[in-house]
Amino acid sequence: MREIVRKRGEKMGDMEKTRAERDEFFMREAIKEAKKAWAKEEVPIGCVIVLNGEIIARAHNLRESKQLPTAHAEILAIEEACRKTGSWRLEGAELYVTLEPCPMCAGAIIMSRIKRVVYGASDPKGGCAGTFMNLLEDERFNHQSEVAPGVLADECGQLLTDFFQQLRQKRKAEKAAKQHLSMQQTEGHE
Repeated sequence: MREIVRKRGEKMGDMEKTRAERDEFFMREAIKEAKKAWAKEEVPIGCVIVLNGEIIARAHNLRESKQLPTAHAEILAIEEACRKTGSWRLEGAELYVTLEPCPMCAGAIIMSRIKRVVYGASDPKGGCAGTFMNLLEDERFNHQSEVAPGVLADECGQLLTDFFQQLRQKRKAEKAAKQHLSMQQTEGHE
């Protein structure tokens, strides 16, 4: 199963793969994006959009860097895919994301008519692809997306767990250093 890499994107191997293998392949690409977010001290969520077996867009969270609540991986990837295709309609496209989409991202997925959403870790506090609620398959909308949950869920979830654990440790160390400095300054004034 040899991978073909082209200028416009990355494509699956030249042999037919099962859907599960295909989903894992593209989720690993989304995980690479999530790791880029972590390197920028962003919540490690990554996303790729695939059309006709080829990655046409990739993105990761940039909320802190851009100071924008809409700078989620899915939104940024959808915007890139629309630029590349020249259309707001992404019919036939598949979106792979490491964390279940939130309400905003689910709305953008519906509006852009993405055919299928594959996600890794579930989000019990805000996941809108079946965990907290399911906007993507709600038949009251004029478009629905097929949902494939839990692809490489442990790996995707562990990324988030490790990130937040490291963040808590960093904040704790910063607080202790600040308290230590404050104590030294107080002692110096006596």
